[in-house]
Amino acid sequence: QVQLVESGGGLVQAGGSLRLSCVASGRTFSRNIMGWFRQAPGKEREFVATIHCRTFSTYYTDSGKSRFTISRDNAKHTVYLPMNSLKPEDTAVYYCAAADQSALTPRGTDYNYWGPGTQVTVSS
Repeated sequence: QVQLVESGGGLVQAGGSLRLSCVASGRTFSRNIMGWFRQAPGKEREFVATIHCRTFSTYYTDSGKSRFTISRDNAKHTVYLPMNSLKPEDTAVYYCAAADQSALTPRGTDYNYWGPGTQVTVSS
């Protein structure tokens, strides 16, 4: 089992920045693919970014590629998502997730563990 807890969400004006963090506990953190997803009100959950456990290679959704940067610190069991140039359409609950596999994936169904989420609200 892996337990995940996100933090760092909040209210920010358009153009501002936030850094989300996700702390993992339980099974060996360094064996998991870690990802960030988000869900806006009335919309389906969507993929944001993912990072490999050993190679640290990354994959992003097109909308976040130039503004978001996923990273991880295996020693601290933490994955980060700094977000810059935020837009009102980035408003959502952001979820951290872990997958028990070795290949990067944007599919939510491939992830085995999820955090409770952290709210990000971007005002115009």
